[in-house]
Amino acid sequence: MSKKKLHIKKDDLVTVLSGQDRGKQGVVLQVFPKKNRAVVEGIHFVKRHLRPNQTGQGGVVEREGTIHISNLKKVDG
Repeated sequence: MSKKKLHIKKDDLVTVLSGQDRGKQGVVLQVFPKKNRAVVEGIHFVKRHLRPNQTGQGGVVEREGTIHISNLKKVDG
């Protein structure tokens, strides 16, 4: 079985090609090759509901969600 090579790597500067964040640029924070998805800084915010822990911290937190690799293009630089 051959391993597919991705054109996006961690710390690459990318631009979003489609979706609600089209045209925005950001740095890749994480890549998930098996799922063909990546987390980009400042792109695709989602709300996560966190259960309170022993320190009492909990509630709704916004953080970056994953975006499909096909919607990203590496910026030359």
